[in-house]
Amino acid sequence: MENPYTFQPIGPDQLEQIKALFVSVFTTEPWNDDWSDPQQLNCYLMDLIGQSNSLSYGLFEGETLIGIALGHIKHWYTGTEYCIEELCIRTDRQGGGLGMQFLRQIEQAVKLHGVEHLFLQTAEDVPAYRFYQKNGFVPLQGHVSLTKQL
Repeated sequence: MENPYTFQPIGPDQLEQIKALFVSVFTTEPWNDDWSDPQQLNCYLMDLIGQSNSLSYGLFEGETLIGIALGHIKHWYTGTEYCIEELCIRTDRQGGGLGMQFLRQIEQAVKLHGVEHLFLQTAEDVPAYRFYQKNGFVPLQGHVSLTKQL
């Protein structure tokens, strides 16, 4: 049986498809993010896919984008990293192994860019945390995320 899924790099040319998938996933449970400001959404996504060090991938079923990994290459003293800022599979397609398959394809593809580490952040109280742990990600000891409201 032929694999109905296609893995490929994506970028600004797919912005409308990326927006549609991103909003459909991250404005619902468990995220409930408010992406109602179209200008803010455009700026955020272009920050991720439109920079010189951006590296983003899509998982397609036919012509339909069903998975995205939006990130960038970071050269760090411990080696080159692929920093994943956003990763998702279309909500109605989750739970069937596509995320795991997509992650494996990402790992193979970024090795061609000299990447030695994957880095991402997520919340501990969402299903994504368990998904990442199941796929070999481990919490960084002594690492915290900080923010300051201005």
